[in-house]
Amino acid sequence: MILETFTKLMAETGFAHFAEWRSLVMVVVALVFLYLAIGKGFEPLLLVPIAFGMLLSNLPGSPIFDQTIFDANGNLITEGLSDRMMNLGLLHGFYLLKPFFPSLIFLGVGAMTDFGPLIANPKSLLLGAAAQFGIFVAFFGAILSWEILPLGFTAQEAASIGIIGGADGPTAIWLTTKLAPVILGAVAVAAYSYMALVPVIQPPIMKLLTTKKERMIKMDQLRFVSQREKILFPIMVAIVVIIILPPAAPLLGMLMLGNLFRECGRTLRLSDTAANALINIVTILLGLAVGASAIGETFLVAKTLMIVLLGIIAFGFGTAAGVLLAKLMNVLTGGKINPLIGSAGVSAVPMAARVSQVVGQQENPTNFLLMHAMGPNVAGVIGSAVSAAVMYSMFNGFVVM
Repeated sequence: MILETFTKLMAETGFAHFAEWRSLVMVVVALVFLYLAIGKGFEPLLLVPIAFGMLLSNLPGSPIFDQTIFDANGNLITEGLSDRMMNLGLLHGFYLLKPFFPSLIFLGVGAMTDFGPLIANPKSLLLGAAAQFGIFVAFFGAILSWEILPLGFTAQEAASIGIIGGADGPTAIWLTTKLAPVILGAVAVAAYSYMALVPVIQPPIMKLLTTKKERMIKMDQLRFVSQREKILFPIMVAIVVIIILPPAAPLLGMLMLGNLFRECGRTLRLSDTAANALINIVTILLGLAVGASAIGETFLVAKTLMIVLLGIIAFGFGTAAGVLLAKLMNVLTGGKINPLIGSAGVSAVPMAARVSQVVGQQENPTNFLLMHAMGPNVAGVIGSAVSAAVMYSMFNGFVVM
């Protein structure tokens, strides 16, 4: 009797499930992410919840996230749904809400962000657009793999992978949830990992493509932007862009609403909530859900490695494209633009702008590029949302014949 009870107890512990080596590998990966976040300070607000969600869902025998309740496309299996809901794990609930989290994060980003540098220098929009080049490089790379590799990606998966190049985790999650939920874990982990590693990935590319003289360029102070301009800007952008591209409404609409909260002067409580409590809560829930979806059994496959590779290629090309266009603009303006600000065209706001500032000050300690870099950085946020909407419009329901 005692032996039987002990055997049953051991069967209920995680020790009985240690045979699944892939889950153990993911536990190690989660611990590495935690070290990078806590020990090295690489975007802990993003990596800590993602890594801990990954840890919780991959510990042997953990009931916190059971991927078997989803079908091959990542959708909830409706057969026997009531019974499944009774046994729903904690992180399952967060995961099912994932389609709404990116828009709420954009609401908070809008409330935190000053669009003044972009309004003061509209040419920044071009740098934000150029940095989206990496999205399409990765997209076509994934499409080509359909022809040359046995693990080829569908058009929807290729679009979801490409958006990693925008360095915008919420946008990548939004598009992947819509088009290719089956690869959500890999795309989300890659996108957020590269966002966290912006200070590591970007500087070598920036220095490779610019000269010391270019990096030392001091830019003129931006013009003053009135409150009226700041109020009208989010309203007009929402109207114009959403009329032209309706699928952009969930992300771009919330981004502009959050910024209107910030700038109108009448909604300080709403602005404070969106920029602090709301975005912090959503970041925790989304990070845990994304990390939990990275189950070893489905994550450690050849496709995931290809997604990670294409993601870094996309990010590198996006950074390079922004710097190269800024170099061209510098020539056309007679040396008035520091090419370093072009790297901020990716939408990792405000991390990419800070990197431009840091690299510039390494060459010239009196150089202050942060506000100049915020223009392309904000433009990159808008650009990634627009790019995602374009991809969604093109490939929603698209079937390869």
